[in-house]
This record gives sequence, C-alpha cells and structure tokens, in this order.
Amino acid sequence: MHRFTRREFGGVALAVGAQSRRLCAASAIDAVLRSALEQRKIPAITAMAGTASAITYSAAFGTRDSVSGVPITPDSIFSIASMTKAVTSVGAMQLVEQGKLTLDEPASKHLPELGMLPVLEGFDSSGKPILRPSTNPVTLRQLLTHTSGFAYDIWHEAMFKFTSSGGDATQVLAFEPGKKWQYGPSTLWAGRLVEAVSGTNLEKYLQQNVLAPLGMKDTTFIFPEDRYDRLVGRYQRETNGSLTPVARSVPVPPTAYRGDGGLFSTAPDYLKFTQMILKRGLGPGGERILKEKTVTLMSANGTGQIPAGRLKTFRPTMSRDVDFHPGHDDRYTLGFLMNPEAIAGARSAGSLAWAGLYNTYYWIDPHRNICGVIMMQFLPFADKEAVELLNDFQHAVYS
Repeated sequence: MHRFTRREFGGVALAVGAQSRRLCAASAIDAVLRSALEQRKIPAITAMAGTASAITYSAAFGTRDSVSGVPITPDSIFSIASMTKAVTSVGAMQLVEQGKLTLDEPASKHLPELGMLPVLEGFDSSGKPILRPSTNPVTLRQLLTHTSGFAYDIWHEAMFKFTSSGGDATQVLAFEPGKKWQYGPSTLWAGRLVEAVSGTNLEKYLQQNVLAPLGMKDTTFIFPEDRYDRLVGRYQRETNGSLTPVARSVPVPPTAYRGDGGLFSTAPDYLKFTQMILKRGLGPGGERILKEKTVTLMSANGTGQIPAGRLKTFRPTMSRDVDFHPGHDDRYTLGFLMNPEAIAGARSAGSLAWAGLYNTYYWIDPHRNICGVIMMQFLPFADKEAVELLNDFQHAVYS
C-alpha cells in the first residue's frame, strides 16, 4: 500500500480543496440559472464560462420548446443574430493583415455602391424623406466601429420613420460617416467587403478561415436539417410579462449572407471564439487565426471620445432600451463593445462584449482571463429579465 509523504498528502489535500471549491462555485451558478427558469420564467438557457485554455463552467436548463418537453443541452443550437458581427469582423481583419483591405481607404474601392450613399436629412411637410449626397467616404474602420452612418430602424427615430414608409436602412446613412456612433447594418457591408475581396461567399470564407480552424462545427448560416432536434424554439415577451411560443420550423437557407446577423451556433462553439481572443489570436490547437497585434487593435477604443452602447428603442416588441453599463460611457472597438471602466463585481476595465437580438450574450475579459457565454431565445432584446440574469451570471462566475 502506498503511504503518502507529507508533501504528497499536502498536494492531495490542495487538489481536493480546489475541486471542492469548483463544485461549490458551479452549484452557486447553477442556482442562479435555475432561478431564472422558476422566477424569471425564462424557458431555455445554456451558459458557459472559461479561461483562455479551459472550460470552467457549462450547463443547460429548460426545454427545447414549449411542446415537446425535450431538455436542452449545452450543445443546443441558437440563432445568435448580432453575435455574427464579431465573427465577420475577425474575417475582415484577416484580410487587413494580408494587405487586401485597409481600414481607412474608401470602402467604395471594392464596393462602388458605398460611394453613392445618400444621407437622410429629415422629412418635408408631406413626410417625404429629404436626402443629400454624403461628403465623407465610408471606410472599413467606420463599418467595424458602427460610426459609418448606417442605423437600424429599431433604435433610430428618423430611420424608423424612413423604413416605415418603405425605405431600406441598408442603402441610406443617418449621418455623415465618422461623426457619431449608432448601431446598424454596418457589418452587413463589412461582410460584403470580405466577399468582394476574397472572391467567395461569406459562409465559405468564414468556415475556411475562422469557424473550422476554431472547431466551431455547429456554427453556420445554413442550418443543417439533420440537427433540427437541437434547435431551440423562440418566444415573444408579451406586455403582461408572459412568453408566447413562436412556431418552430427548420430555418430556410438564406439567399445571401449577412455579416451583421444570421449565424446559428452553440455555447461551446462561441466560447471557443471568445477563448481565441483571450489567447491573442490562437486557436485551440495553436492555429493562428489573427496576429497578436491585430487582437490588440481590435481590443482598443475605436471611437475616441464618442460614447457607444446606449440605444433608445422605437420597436419595443423587438428591443427594450439598451444600456448595459448604466452611468458609464462605453466605447466600441473594431468588433466589440468595450467598457473603459470596470463593472463592480464583474468585468475588468477594457473587457469586450456584445450580444444577439434573441438575448444571447458574451464577454471577454483579457485582464482577468475570463470569458463567458449565455444564450436564451426570445424577444425583445435587452429584456429586463434577460439582462438581470446576464448580470447575475457574470457576478456568479467572478465570485
């Protein structure tokens, strides 16, 4: 029989103690997520946290849809909407590294249609839009930082009025490029730049250069029918607080790929993406996805003194007002929302984050070497219960 030396016994005690602490921490996070099902009435949640090299937490709670009662699992598939943007941004920055794109040249060099964009000045007395030619060219830097002038009608009053009368928010600017921050379909155009320069469609480009190298095997614009049993159903929050199920069906393949949304993914897949940023551009097997200096650039303030992240809704069934860091002015980088000031009990200053319309969220904290993903599947975006759960999950991970 082996007899432990004092040193060996101490090592075993430390290992057992560490394991015990991990189990206690996981139990505490489990309790936070279970309460979301019971008290917040959120029907399905997957959540993961990790470091650059390890998964520290993984769990799934709830059911796949309102009818079957099938439990969801960590590899259940969600529509991640605008979490597509960061993946597209990485694809574009790869082409910058190769010298095929530059951040500050007019994007119209590769996409002539971006050289003829009108600016929405307002509306005349009859409600007709007043348009004038833009004077500044749109650049890739502006597209990735959402300072290009493109605006989603969900969070921009004039654009809401413009699209309500039949206008297309992807074909007109809400302001001169470079003057403001406004969340919009900028990365749709960044994706089209990737397609124009690479000579291939966005799905194929991202699969070959980002998703496959990272082992993100369930992330795609084209939903595979043979994985339908893993697709999580959507819901709509009603004015009385209840969630109404949306009929579940196999998603129709897109006719075009949008760099600003449209990917399907899982929590394990997207955690690999966040871990790549923590690893300064390296994939799980040491594959170089981005150069280290590119990750540094993508992690830095890209909007200067222009604040980012606050949005007032004009489509309350689609989104609530957005302010993830109340009382503080965040900034946008080349792909992420960045908090220059620490969030008490959670993310460090300089952390990166963003989200998807159906209440999927992630964060990347390089200072503390922590990343996290939490996925739900209902509207409106920035739902009070979803945001409070995100905050509770973050605090549980950090504590």
